[in-house]
Amino acid sequence: MEKYTKLKELVTSLEEDIAKFYDKGNQAAGTRVRKGMQDLKSLAQDIRVDIQSKKNE
Repeated sequence: MEKYTKLKELVTSLEEDIAKFYDKGNQAAGTRVRKGMQDLKSLAQDIRVDIQSKKNE
């Protein structure tokens, strides 16, 4: 459950940069969003692996 909480916090933290990129065209914000999305992908994969291992026990 701790990883899921981190996932939600990461999504929330990206909200401001997403708005800056799409609304104002801020390229640096886009770079931060891409990095954050990569972190989200990694965290989501960790959660998937954890769930699968608990399911198979």
